Amino acid sequence: MRESPLPEYVSLVEVVRGGFREGVHYGAAVGLTASGEIGYSRGSVSTPMLPRSAAKPFQAAAALRAGAGLGDRELAVAAGSHSGQGIHVAAVEKMLADIGLSPDALGCPAAWPMDRRSYRALLRAGGSPSKLQMNCSGKHAAMLAACVGRGWSVADYLSPGHPLQVLVRETIEELCGEPVTHTVTDGCGAPQMAVSLSGLARGLRAMAHAVEGSPEAAVLRTMRDFPEYVAGEDRSDTRLMRGLPGLVAKIGAEGVLVLLAPAGETVAVKISDGDPQSRARTMAGLTGLRALGVDIAPVSGMLNVDVLGGGEPVGNVRPISST
Repeated sequence: MRESPLPEYVSLVEVVRGGFREGVHYGAAVGLTASGEIGYSRGSVSTPMLPRSAAKPFQAAAALRAGAGLGDRELAVAAGSHSGQGIHVAAVEKMLADIGLSPDALGCPAAWPMDRRSYRALLRAGGSPSKLQMNCSGKHAAMLAACVGRGWSVADYLSPGHPLQVLVRETIEELCGEPVTHTVTDGCGAPQMAVSLSGLARGLRAMAHAVEGSPEAAVLRTMRDFPEYVAGEDRSDTRLMRGLPGLVAKIGAEGVLVLLAPAGETVAVKISDGDPQSRARTMAGLTGLRALGVDIAPVSGMLNVDVLGGGEPVGNVRPISST
């Protein structure tokens, strides 16, 4: 029998057009019960993967551990992947102004806003890409705030051997309960550290059980209180957190999503094809929460997306049952 080209992944979401299965999104998913046991699993969940921006809550917690002084909105944008809207840019500008640095200190690349309205407005005004608008600029500003607060160098803050990045690694390993297996460079230029999908879920759950007043508790509180700073208008993270108050949602590039329910159930998802339209990971994540007994009724509409033909629905994108 010929081996599957993706032996670690299973079919999670299908694209059906006129009754014909047009495509399949493969991936892996793990769900932890409120008590921390694996209560849902699809595919391999113990092999190393890159959380990408789903690791930002850990990185934000590390920045606070290092002494970064951040307001609530600034902390939410530091833990998020913002859309480059005005409120996001203002939050990053405030973080930099508070530590006496200019946007030039940011190590992330320049980018256009992800938010379409902000992008069009910037074009009309004759604007251009900037580091402030890059979706990871909040994380970078928080890292700089930590460095300034501790007296660490800022020019090389993205080096894996920098004291801040060593602290990030230690924080990730502590929360996820496993060693980092690989360190690579993320799209924004920051070190990206590999853990398993189960480790990613354990890490967010561990933050939920941190004592009140801790850096970890502060990160999750601000994400819940200011979901519009974690992503932005019309973004799935923000929609999920607004639809299910108390939920924490954080996507990562290349098809990653981690969800933390108010009672502690946690789901982590990786879609193997990268999920460029950010639809499959949401369906797979909500399917995992539902399997753990979480009531997802207020956002159940996100479990199904229309496939259009001639401008009319002719099929749908939907989760594949595990039975």
